[in-house]
Amino acid sequence: MLSRAGRIVSPYRLLLPLCFGVFIAADDMTVVVTLLPDMMADLRVAPSELDRASWSITGFLIGFTAAMPLMGRISDRAGYRLAFLAALAVFTLGSAMVALSPQIPGWLYGGLPDFNWLVGMRVFQAIGGGAMIPISIAAVGELVDGRHRAVAYGLIGASAEAGGVFGPLWGGGITTWLSWEWAFWLNIPVTVLAALWIMRNPPGKRNKHVKVDVPAGLVFAAALALLIVGLVRIGEPDAIMAISLAVTAGLVVLLIAMNTRSPDPLFPRPLFRLVSFNFANITHLSVGAVLIIGMVTVPLMAATVFGKTPIEGGLQLLRMTVAIGAAAVIGGIITQRIGPRVPAMVGLVVTSLGFLLMSGWSVDIAEPALTMHLVITGLGIGLLISPIAETALFSVVDDQRGAASALITVSRMVGMMAGLAAMTALGTVHFQQLVADVPAFSPDPADQARNIETITNAGMDVFTRFYEYAAVLSALALVPAWLMTRKVRPLASPSEGDA
Repeated sequence: MLSRAGRIVSPYRLLLPLCFGVFIAADDMTVVVTLLPDMMADLRVAPSELDRASWSITGFLIGFTAAMPLMGRISDRAGYRLAFLAALAVFTLGSAMVALSPQIPGWLYGGLPDFNWLVGMRVFQAIGGGAMIPISIAAVGELVDGRHRAVAYGLIGASAEAGGVFGPLWGGGITTWLSWEWAFWLNIPVTVLAALWIMRNPPGKRNKHVKVDVPAGLVFAAALALLIVGLVRIGEPDAIMAISLAVTAGLVVLLIAMNTRSPDPLFPRPLFRLVSFNFANITHLSVGAVLIIGMVTVPLMAATVFGKTPIEGGLQLLRMTVAIGAAAVIGGIITQRIGPRVPAMVGLVVTSLGFLLMSGWSVDIAEPALTMHLVITGLGIGLLISPIAETALFSVVDDQRGAASALITVSRMVGMMAGLAAMTALGTVHFQQLVADVPAFSPDPADQARNIETITNAGMDVFTRFYEYAAVLSALALVPAWLMTRKVRPLASPSEGDA
């Protein structure tokens, strides 16, 4: 039995420290979901300022995504191990700065704690965290042979989802027994362990002819940030929204011009001639938007509509995220055996079905229906991870694998950010419309009970409306998913996979 287990683990042994790093980074993306109430209290953010508080998540997503293209090219040039160590160093320093952010205004200018400093430090921390995912995906091409590659992508995806699972639970535990800062202080010994572990791996191929286009990377980061600034105001359009989106459009045009003229562009031009790569990115964009709807609304609904504690909300989300992680590995095995088309199409259909079931929830939704619907949704999303990665990287040459891995990850993250921004803006406006005529307080207990019931039902209406949007978006993604898998074949026959 041990020898069989060893044979199963052996092809993926060198991926383990990379998966560990991805897990840590993904954990810090979602840990804020349950830390946020304590953060808001310490940094003087009122409960009514949820749109401001959401920047602790949105800012992390921006930093997480903005660094990916640059770090992807750095990985192509310097080798995956050195790039991964650099990402770990930035993430570690950023974690310490997030923990210290309440004291920074006092040290610098004698000011009071300011939430904006926390957001800024979260962005810096995320630059290191976001870099780990494309570096790890690119490393698969070097560390794992072709017939095991699809499962390897699934393992990296499962590590990211496992981190997302653990984050809310970890945050809930921290806020129960310690202060929220410890969620970030405790990152430091863990990242040191990850650095020591990765040093046992080979350094990876270095391609010194690859140039890193830093100006283009900065333009990309600026365009991304302004896009999100514009999208968060889409519920109540104003001059700031119009200016942000107009400048974003200008920066995109500039980025295309820079990429076209550069002898060694940040986004290698041959990638965009690969039809499967382009459609994989479109599919991943949709998956990102769908995923963030589930990741944010499930624990938020638990805390607001169902009145559950942070840990209970994390456990409710756990039903979906555990299913994502398990299905990511299953999707890799299926992709390896029969190719990416079946798991991609089935995954989107199941995801759409899961969200459609969730859109029918009411305030009295009970077990086992709640768990079944969350598990169905998670299984669908998880099945998509390996087929998308395998399809996107199927025809990519070695010295562009880091850039391609970064782009395919960027597409998912942009989908997540756009989904979160639109969800925050439109959800806030919709909720305010539903409760516009409801008084904040009534001295009559019966009237106050009816007011609370109206507000609760309004919250449920907002959340279930988003689940409807997610179901439709998953169904629409079937078109690019079909097109992305037209010419991608399985890597190994069943007999080869068993060898």
